[in-house]
Amino acid sequence: MNAPSSTCPCGSGLRSERCCALQLAAIPPAEATRHLVPLVERAVQAYQQGAKDVAEQLCLDVLELAPDRPGALSVLYSIRKEQGKAAAAEALLRRLVHFDPNNFDATNELALLLMRKGALGEAEIHARNAIRIAPQAAQAHNLMGMIMTEAQRPRLGEYHYREVLKIAGTRDPIVLANLAWCLKNQGRMEEARALYEESTAAAPEIRETLLGWARLEEADRNFDSAAEKLDRLEAFSPNDPAATLTRAVVLGRMKRHDEALALLDRQAVAESAGGGIGLGATELSEKGRFLDQLNRHDEAWAAFVEGKRLAREIGGNAYLDPVADNLISRLRGFFMSGRLSLLPRAGVRTDVPQPIFVLGFPRSGTTLVEQTLSAHPAISAGDELPLINDIVNIMPRMLNSPLTYPEALAELWMGDQRDGLDNLRDYYLQKVAQMDVVEPGASWFTDKMPLNETHLGLIALLFPASPLIHVIRHPLDVMISSMANHFTHGFFCASALETAALHFVRVSELVAHYRNEMALRYLPVRYETMVTNQEETVRQILDFAGLPFDGNTLRFHENRRYARTASYAQVTEPLYDRSLYRYKHYRKHLGPAIEILRPIIERLGYTVD
Repeated sequence: MNAPSSTCPCGSGLRSERCCALQLAAIPPAEATRHLVPLVERAVQAYQQGAKDVAEQLCLDVLELAPDRPGALSVLYSIRKEQGKAAAAEALLRRLVHFDPNNFDATNELALLLMRKGALGEAEIHARNAIRIAPQAAQAHNLMGMIMTEAQRPRLGEYHYREVLKIAGTRDPIVLANLAWCLKNQGRMEEARALYEESTAAAPEIRETLLGWARLEEADRNFDSAAEKLDRLEAFSPNDPAATLTRAVVLGRMKRHDEALALLDRQAVAESAGGGIGLGATELSEKGRFLDQLNRHDEAWAAFVEGKRLAREIGGNAYLDPVADNLISRLRGFFMSGRLSLLPRAGVRTDVPQPIFVLGFPRSGTTLVEQTLSAHPAISAGDELPLINDIVNIMPRMLNSPLTYPEALAELWMGDQRDGLDNLRDYYLQKVAQMDVVEPGASWFTDKMPLNETHLGLIALLFPASPLIHVIRHPLDVMISSMANHFTHGFFCASALETAALHFVRVSELVAHYRNEMALRYLPVRYETMVTNQEETVRQILDFAGLPFDGNTLRFHENRRYARTASYAQVTEPLYDRSLYRYKHYRKHLGPAIEILRPIIERLGYTVD
C-alpha cells in the first residue's frame, strides 16, 4: 500500500502532490475541469464578502482537482498572506504567476515580495515581465526603479522613476524622493537636494524622505544639515531606529565616537525594553566600527560576529559554496594556455574611452585607488560597473551557444563567431556610454566591480590593452573589514569569517592560474605601499597606464565626487595609516581564518605575526 499523502510543508493547506511537489504532467486538461468554474466564482465572492473560511475551503477543494486554476490560487494566496504564512503565500504566488504569466497584479506582487526578501536578481526578472505586460503602468515602473536602486544600478532606477512621473502626470512626493536617492547614488547631489526640497515642501512628514535627505547631507559632508533633517524627523517620529543609526553615523564622521556609541547603546536598551531584539545587523556592524575606533577591539569583534549571525538568520544568505567551487573549477579548466592560444582577442577601440580595471577583494583598498585615479583629468570614475557579470550572463545568447560561460567561448572557433568578442566588447562600451560615466576630456574610466578578477581571463580577451590594477592587502586585514561590513559579492562569502577566507583563497589561486596561463597587462599594487609611499605608487600606476603624473591624484580626499561604496567616508579623509595591519588587534579571534589563509599569506609575502 502507498503511504498516505501529507499536507505540504510550505503551509498552503494543500497536499504536497498538489503544491510544491506538483508534477505538471499530473494536471488535467482545462476542459476536464470546467465544472469547477462556479466553485472558483463562489470562492472569490466569499472572500470579498469576508467569509474567508468558506473561501479557503472552496479553494482547497478546487486546487485538489485542478491545481492550475488562477482564481483559486489568487484567493488562497491572499488568505495565506493575511495569515502571515509567508512560505505558503510565496509558493502559491509563484504558482499563480507560472500558470497565469500575463497576470500583471500577480507578477508585480511577486517581484515586490522577492525584492523585500533581497532576491534582487529574481525580482528583476518578474519586474521586467510586469513592464512587458503593462508598459504604461506607473506602479510597474516604480517597482523596477526600487529594484534597480537596491541593486546599485541608480541610472536605471532614475529612468524608471522618471517614467512614473511622466505616466502619472503628477509630482508625487514619494516618487520625487525615490528619484532623489537615485541621483544621490550617482553623485548628483545638487539635483537630488532640489528634489528633496520639493518633496518635503509637498509632504513635510514622510519619514523615508527626511531620512534619505539626511543621508545625502551626511554623504556630502554637510553634517549640520544632516542633523537638522534628523531633528525634523524625530519631531514626529521619535526614537526611530533608522534615524538613530544615521545620527550615529554623522557623529562618527565628526569623530565623536563616544557619543555615537552611547546613542546606539540607548537604542539597544529601548528596543529590548519594547520586546525587540535590540540592535539589528547593520547597527551592530556600525557599533563594532565605533568600538574599533575607540580601541575596544574585543567588544568590536563581538559586535561584528553578532551582526553577521543576525544577517544570516534574517536574510538567509549563506555562502554558496558548491556554486562558487563549480564556477572557479570550470574557469581554471577552460582558461588553459593551449586553448587560449587558439582563441582570438577583441580589437582595441580607439574612438571611445577605455576601461582601467581596478581589481581586488571587497575592502582591499580598491576605492582608495579609484578615488586617486579619478582625480586625474584623463580618468573618470565608473565605480562598480556590473557589465562583466552582464556579459557572462548574455554570452551564450550573443554567441549562439548551447553552452554556458566559460565553455560558450568555444564558439569563437566557429567561422561565424570570430568577431564574437568584438560584439561583447561593444556591448560593454555601449552600456558605459548609456550610463554617461565618462566626463568630457577623459580618455579612460575605471571599473572597480569587486571580484572582477574572477573573470580576469575574459576581461583580458575583451580588453587586451586595458590596464589591470590588482589591489592586494594583507589577507587578515581584509578579513577584519569583511567582518565589519555587509556585502553580497563573492556568492555571499562574507556571511562568516571562514567562508570569506575560503573564497579569498579560491580567487587568489584563480588569479595565479590566469597569470600563469596567459599574457596579461597586470600590475599588482599593495595597499600598504599605497599608504606608506603614496607618490611613488601613484606614479607607478599612472606610468603603467601610459598617463603623465598629476599632483591632484595625491589630494584624492579633495575630490568632491561621491564614491558609491562602503568606503565613501574613508576616502574623504587625507591618507592615514591606522588601518595598516589592524588584524593584530584581533589576532586571537582569527584562528580559523589563519589556518585557511596561511599559504596565501606566505605566497603574497606577508606574515601572520
